Amino acid sequence: MTYPENEIAQLFKTEYSNLVAVLCRFYGIENIQLAQDIVSDTFLKAMKTWSHNGIPDKPKAWLRRVAVNQLKDHFRRDKVFREKVQREYYHSIDKDINVPFSEELINDSQLRMMFVICHSELKKEEHICLSLRLLCGFSVNEIAKALLTSKDAINKKMFRAKQKLRKHSDSFRELKKSEYSSRIDSVLRILYLLFNEGYYSNNIKKDIRSELCWEALRLSLFLSRQSFLPQSKIYGLISLMSFQASRLEARKSKDGQFILFEQQDKSLWNKDLIKKGEEYLSLSAKGTTVSKYHLEAAIAYWHTTDKSKKWDNILQLYNRLLTVEYSPIIAMNRTYALAKANSVDEALIEAQKLNLSENHFYYCLIAELYKMKGNMEKELDFLKLALQYAKKKNELTLIQTKIESLQRTLYMKS
Repeated sequence: MTYPENEIAQLFKTEYSNLVAVLCRFYGIENIQLAQDIVSDTFLKAMKTWSHNGIPDKPKAWLRRVAVNQLKDHFRRDKVFREKVQREYYHSIDKDINVPFSEELINDSQLRMMFVICHSELKKEEHICLSLRLLCGFSVNEIAKALLTSKDAINKKMFRAKQKLRKHSDSFRELKKSEYSSRIDSVLRILYLLFNEGYYSNNIKKDIRSELCWEALRLSLFLSRQSFLPQSKIYGLISLMSFQASRLEARKSKDGQFILFEQQDKSLWNKDLIKKGEEYLSLSAKGTTVSKYHLEAAIAYWHTTDKSKKWDNILQLYNRLLTVEYSPIIAMNRTYALAKANSVDEALIEAQKLNLSENHFYYCLIAELYKMKGNMEKELDFLKLALQYAKKKNELTLIQTKIESLQRTLYMKS
């Protein structure tokens, strides 16, 4: 069987998370490093074997069988480990180590892993690092690039996180329904942050990392299939991700330049994802609570339409969102809706109250408001401020292009 190289890479990513989750399910979260080592050895053996013999007809079954064999080899040769491991996890070399890799077991193990790594003892960055590594199969290099840091920093974070998980190892085997409920908000927050990191990456060299968006959406859809979890917030998050992901292809030009929302080619928007967003938004409305995900999804929905009262609705949604979860960025985005729905002067007053110094988005927003007023001199002043604080190449190029265009126009008028 032949597989394109990118499909093999995706197979490894998917099976990495499956194998680690199942092995930890059987042998305890305290043995997470052992599980990762066994899976890494399995992939190394696959690369060597498949390069000579070709990819087997059932590559997933091959990987799972080899992983179990690797585990057997470990127990045979590592007497020290066998003596230290708890009796309930111990299997003598005379017994067969049988790990039944059924889809039901894989799904249950993945679900447990999602909630265990969102333990309250772990910090937000540790949650994200473990999610990318254990749920998405990202390498340490990929995580470091995604989070704009070094490999050493990621390794240290994951080492500390694993130490904390070992202290709470019982929670992986005996995760109660109440613990799922108490941690669902943390899990959704991690998926939300993971999607946002892909949609607008903090990485200076890469504005958009669509693979992070798709992983966040995949995991959210997986959560939505667990009937015992509260579905309303999950549906709201899926709706938001679907609306946002529908514009991924339109956010970059062929030469890699970032394209602002107003300039995007709407024919490139993914209509199927917009429809999916509408379906999940409707499903989310059947719940009794209104979360930030519901409100942000509704705002994203209105951005896909040209219906009357569009900006009035968006403004009202931003007003509600600020009462649910205030943030300066949300308040900043609200001012643009305020300009569209009410008046630019009112929006400028609200924007200047925020005083988000050293934030290039803030200065770009004020420049846009002055553009709406037709005040090119003020627009130019604030674009120059934005240029001082922007760091990404594409952002610098976009702002510089606007500045040069304005300067030409002003020169022609003088």
